[in-house]
Amino acid sequence: MNNGIKRSMVVNQIGYPVLDVKTLIITGSDPKFSIVNEMTEEVVFTGEGDGPIQDQASGKTVYLGDFTELQTPGRYYAAADGNERSASFIIEDRPYEELQQGLLKAFYYLRCGTELTEEFAGPWAHAACHTQDGIIHGREHVKLDASGGWHDAGDYGKYVVPGAKAVVDLLLAYELYPEAFRSQVPLPESNDTMPDVLHECKVELNWLLKMQDQDSGGSYHKLTTRHFPGLDVMPENDLGDLVFSPISATATASHTAVMALAARIYHSYDKGFAEACLRSSLQGFRWLEKHPHTPGFKNPPDISTGEYGDETDTDERYWAAAELYRTTGDVKYHQVFQQLAKEDFSKTELGWADLGGYGTFSYLLGGAKQGDPELYASLKQNVLSEAISYIQTAESDGYQVAMKEDDYIWGSNMVLLNRGMFLLLAHEIQPDARYVHTAASHLHYLLGRNVLDLSYVTGYGDRSVLHPHHRPSVGDSIEEPVPGMVAGGPNKNLNDDCMKEHLTGQPAAACFIDHEDSYAGNEVTIYWNSPAVFVTAFWNR
Repeated sequence: MNNGIKRSMVVNQIGYPVLDVKTLIITGSDPKFSIVNEMTEEVVFTGEGDGPIQDQASGKTVYLGDFTELQTPGRYYAAADGNERSASFIIEDRPYEELQQGLLKAFYYLRCGTELTEEFAGPWAHAACHTQDGIIHGREHVKLDASGGWHDAGDYGKYVVPGAKAVVDLLLAYELYPEAFRSQVPLPESNDTMPDVLHECKVELNWLLKMQDQDSGGSYHKLTTRHFPGLDVMPENDLGDLVFSPISATATASHTAVMALAARIYHSYDKGFAEACLRSSLQGFRWLEKHPHTPGFKNPPDISTGEYGDETDTDERYWAAAELYRTTGDVKYHQVFQQLAKEDFSKTELGWADLGGYGTFSYLLGGAKQGDPELYASLKQNVLSEAISYIQTAESDGYQVAMKEDDYIWGSNMVLLNRGMFLLLAHEIQPDARYVHTAASHLHYLLGRNVLDLSYVTGYGDRSVLHPHHRPSVGDSIEEPVPGMVAGGPNKNLNDDCMKEHLTGQPAAACFIDHEDSYAGNEVTIYWNSPAVFVTAFWNR
């Protein structure tokens, strides 16, 4: 891995599909470039980049080089005058198969409550963690089984809303691109009857079922210790009390939605599990009916772990109604969905705080015949208009992504990948090659075609993140980080001390440091990995 030499040509460090558009970015003053076969050192293509393009987010003047007509499989690099060369990359029919498997395997490494054995985890194996019962906040005498699921991020908390966001991304990827999941990861559960992505999602879904209060149907917001452990503490050594935080409407609605979706997806593989998911979804919806006006979640005073607070639960309720309508066909949920659609909230966002886009796509993917014609047409137009706006933003951006300066925030790579995912979902609603091309640019950016010439996925690319804010990667005494994890990305707001010390004054897209202390830029989470799985799956279908 060569991290010492600054390169003026940046590429997707993994590669490009044979028949797709292939572009690189040149930041030097000379727009001429060549593509060289790495095995033979033969120049196989020469070109000149379009530009110059003033890229405001990075502060760079760039040229866009196109080598789409090169369609011979192989390993290549880009070269400029002198000895300068880019990262090497492959051209293949499916260059992202190994990457997709790695992104999905990351969820296995984030499993809680079970031993990660050397057979499946290699050097990143560790003992079972957080196996004790949890206590209910305010009712400390009540203890419940809290085991299972995924650690949310670089810490060991488990949160319902982000968990639902991660699961829906993975289930949608499987629903739309099942052929992309034909190979085993493998996982301990791997078999010939159910794809590994469904085995892995079931780990989180089983934990989400435990987060539902069986008396009321509401979902506890999160399960964490009262405070974060030290950065070098391995999961099995995090021994603080586990506390179920109070029930929230956003958690309950997200739970209701993802369980309705799971009921649909698992029905042909595990009918009993699918039925349990549907029962849980219906119970959650009844809680929502009984609690139409519920304050947003706030951390109790004695808990300082991630809050995932959200004052607006309309988007989560909208998503829940859409999934229940699509799964059951019951007009009751259609009526609720239609009523909620009149409210003012984003119906296109796919983030953990704004989940309305999932409700919209559930409704649209259900087909026009199942929807109200006027509402269906309106939501479809909303989606297509947003997709066009993303394309226009990407076309004016030097690195060809639908990101403006204000989008480089905490978790900017989630923004990036959610928009790539959105464009591919829009393509499912109304096929358009422009949507696919722009979505591909977002993947190229993630994998190195960015101002830092850095792959934001640990272990993938010749310059990838090495020091993520991820406790097992810090505490396990292994030089390489746990692989397949997406780092948060540039954050112009510099929300941690490490960023403030090293990045003050940098352009928005360059506000990133590969340091374990940078939790506001270099942390990992399940819901940054999940849209990355979705996007890569499109090219493996």
